[in-house]
Amino acid sequence: MTSKEMKAHQAVATIPQFTSKDYFSFFLAGALCCTITHGAMTPLDVVKTRIQIDPTYKKLNMLTGTRYVVATEGPRALLTGFGPTAVGYLIQGGAKFAGYEYWKKKAVDSVGGPEAAVKYRTAIYLGSASIAEFFADILLTPLEATRIRLVSDRTYATGLVTGFTRLAREGGMRELYAGFVPILCKQIPYAIGQFTVNEFCHEIAFRSMSEETRRTLSSTSKFTIQLGSGVIAGFAAAILSHPADTLLSQINKGHGPKGSMPHRLAVLAREAGFRGLFAGLGPRIVMTAGLVSGQFLLYGAIKEALGAPPGIEIHKKTSAVV
Repeated sequence: MTSKEMKAHQAVATIPQFTSKDYFSFFLAGALCCTITHGAMTPLDVVKTRIQIDPTYKKLNMLTGTRYVVATEGPRALLTGFGPTAVGYLIQGGAKFAGYEYWKKKAVDSVGGPEAAVKYRTAIYLGSASIAEFFADILLTPLEATRIRLVSDRTYATGLVTGFTRLAREGGMRELYAGFVPILCKQIPYAIGQFTVNEFCHEIAFRSMSEETRRTLSSTSKFTIQLGSGVIAGFAAAILSHPADTLLSQINKGHGPKGSMPHRLAVLAREAGFRGLFAGLGPRIVMTAGLVSGQFLLYGAIKEALGAPPGIEIHKKTSAVV
């Protein structure tokens, strides 16, 4: 065997061979981490959505908006849309996290292993996150449409089943997937910010320490790195996806002219203007930072509890599996 062949063999040997059981564990960990965090954030999401689409809330912030909801509709209103949120992000989260692990491994395999993948890591992160999110959004879109209807129209339905049934009956597939294009515009940048920025934050943290220091990191140090990386990734995800999030709320509310989806989005974006597209960004940054950091912390913990293998690391200056 030549030195070139030996190097290629060693690179391939470092790639873990995930089984169907491993991918099920990834799916379950992703499903649980997303449904727990998104479910917990339901009150914040209710207020954020109202600020985006209800003129009564336009001049309110997160705190005053919450007080207004409680004063006018009661505390129970803060849990509006909890059902579709929990179910939607259960299946979306599982598909997204398992899909990211799957497509990332496929990409690493295709270029010859972790060492060879280092120089392509940005493209691998972007591509894996985008493809995984695309398929996850096929599952999420009808439930997200139901959630937004429930939050924006207090009289629309009493919960997930009645809301989904009414939307399907009155609008069919067309209405259930009316927000598919804008949700892709929202969720793909969100996933890119979430996974790519998290990967690079970990890379920067690990690059500043020796291999010995990294191997002997305390639980507190690991938690701090995970939390900090997740918070920064959450900031990026919120900023990148917020304009499309605003447009998605408008589309599902039924706003905008008739015509193709690109035309409707263009008209709504023009009417909203730069300021309008970023309405509610402050509350959403807070919410998303909590969501993303919480998801990564829970995902790692649940994977470990399930005995799932670690993912592939392709950070610069190392090709270890973490």
